[in-house]
Amino acid sequence: MSTDQQAVTGGLTYGEKAVGLTFNPGGHQLVNALKTSYATVIDALNSAREASDNPEVKRQYSVAITEAQTSQMWAVKAATWQY
Repeated sequence: MSTDQQAVTGGLTYGEKAVGLTFNPGGHQLVNALKTSYATVIDALNSAREASDNPEVKRQYSVAITEAQTSQMWAVKAATWQY
């Protein structure tokens, strides 16, 4: 199912799943905003990856998705840091 189809059917998009959008036990607004923003980027990367027929381009988009997930996790860690 494509990202657009997931959004229409009410399920989570690929990006929303990739960032764990529904996991925010502290209910932090900033965490939700960060995850939503990263999900949008990851959805765009995933759509571009799906549209490509070039294996190297697909690999590069996959790396970009992984790096975006890593960046999102560090951003959430910073947003929830307790002294």
